[in-house]
Amino acid sequence: MSNYLKKLTVNPGSKIRLKHFDAGYHGKHESRKSALAEIQENLQKMDELQYRMYAENKHSLLIVLQDFLWRVHPQVPGKGSIAIFNRSHYEDVLVARVHGLVPEKVWSKRYDQINDFEQLIATENNTTILKFFLHISKEEQLARFAKRLDDPARQWKISESDYKEREYWSDYTKAFDDVLNKTSTEYAPWFIVPSNHKWFRDLAVSQIIVRQMEDMDMQLPKPIVNLAEIRREYHQAERADRQKKR
Repeated sequence: MSNYLKKLTVNPGSKIRLKHFDAGYHGKHESRKSALAEIQENLQKMDELQYRMYAENKHSLLIVLQDFLWRVHPQVPGKGSIAIFNRSHYEDVLVARVHGLVPEKVWSKRYDQINDFEQLIATENNTTILKFFLHISKEEQLARFAKRLDDPARQWKISESDYKEREYWSDYTKAFDDVLNKTSTEYAPWFIVPSNHKWFRDLAVSQIIVRQMEDMDMQLPKPIVNLAEIRREYHQAERADRQKKR
């Protein structure tokens, strides 16, 4: 089994460029069929965990008037739960930068602010943070747009901004390069996941999550009752039920 936890990590202090990464990489597997058993095994291990999805939409006026991390902190998971962020505070060093929503002197400070925020969560709250960059090629993106047009089940994903945003592809790539280089840390690492093949994306992400969970060495809580006494009460109740049936 390949170790994607190690292979796909952006090491802190790295100087990477996304154009050097093959979005079509798929490891030892040649197809979804050959990877399916491993994917299902990973998902089974994750199945008992509770999680919730946090997906941002348009911001209310209250949110806009606060600092950019204000809306994110309440969504951080409590102990014993998992939160999945689909989009996040990283929009504020991506979209805000590419479209000039705030001056450079503002968004350029946010990398350190993000690192401080994630360090607080990781060290003070003992929260494990994993960040996945799902890397697809520009050609693959256009192919997926075509499938959305032809498939009614996918048409809800179509946005008026899809093709306008493609014009900024190189600007976004530069912005992502800086995000990956400046905010991949020991306590909150980034993983660049080649995602032209969705099945490999699922395989790599699920394996990384499972391996991280295994490293946490989580244990079931110890019983808070006297098991010997509870066992005695059980046998007493069992005998009483048998006597009633006679």
